[in-house]
Amino acid sequence: MSEVEEFEELRPLLFSIAYRILGSVAEAEDAVQETWLRFAASSTRPASTKAYLSAAVTRISIDVLRSARVRREEYVGPWFPEPLLNDPYQDPARAVELADSVSMAALLLLERLSPLERAVFVLREVFGFGFGEVASAVGRSEAACRQLLVRARRHMADGRPRFEADRQERQELATRFFDALKDGDMGGLQELLAADVQLVGDGGGKAPQFARAVVGAQNVARLLTAVVPRLAHLDVSAEPHEINGQPGAVYRDRDGRVLQTVVLDILDGRIQTIRAVLNPDKLGHMGPVADAWALDRELKRARR
Repeated sequence: MSEVEEFEELRPLLFSIAYRILGSVAEAEDAVQETWLRFAASSTRPASTKAYLSAAVTRISIDVLRSARVRREEYVGPWFPEPLLNDPYQDPARAVELADSVSMAALLLLERLSPLERAVFVLREVFGFGFGEVASAVGRSEAACRQLLVRARRHMADGRPRFEADRQERQELATRFFDALKDGDMGGLQELLAADVQLVGDGGGKAPQFARAVVGAQNVARLLTAVVPRLAHLDVSAEPHEINGQPGAVYRDRDGRVLQTVVLDILDGRIQTIRAVLNPDKLGHMGPVADAWALDRELKRARR
């Protein structure tokens, strides 16, 4: 097998590692590309291509994350990971770990960890790498990696996201939610929401967004039924889609450009959190992006 073929076979794994460390599709793709450049430039073939490439993409991702942390401290409003429509890496033996670790809630929880803790947790807990491979990837001893993992597990356990086990039930509830939203059915919507549900938007100061999280079933239902049906009159449509392994939708304008993504966290038969990503910088990997400000102005004119 040629170098290119070996690399392409491992590309889905490399992207999935980088995305979980970085929470960014664009940065993960850049990290994978940089990994290829280093691999192609190497004069010797590694004993294990998988171990070599996984270690390389991990180190690159750690460096990127350290600089990204500084930018995120100055971020306007809540910061969410870039929406991921499809995880390219699949492993039936680790399906549960892979699905849990890619959810928005889990990725936000990973933000609590240091870059090294995050990398160790992702490699060991999500992808099942041995401690020797993890140690080589992050440049620490196996003993140090075990300590990093203990700390990471403790942080993750404090706020471990839990979701409905039955995927079909989640999808059915999500379908009812988006149908009620489309119809402007406030009562029907409210029945699907947890009493303390939160609606949170990430616009990054580059798109219209709520000043703060909207909390409570009645408040969230009132706001959504006031805004979403009006958007439908402007030919904005919701395309149901699993996002970060959770039920959600991609909203598009009349020209098919991406306006926002919406993801639902569901537990005990109720929607606990609704996360909307509107920052255009985080939507470009899904295609052309809509002008949210122009739509907002159009919406305001329609109200008059």
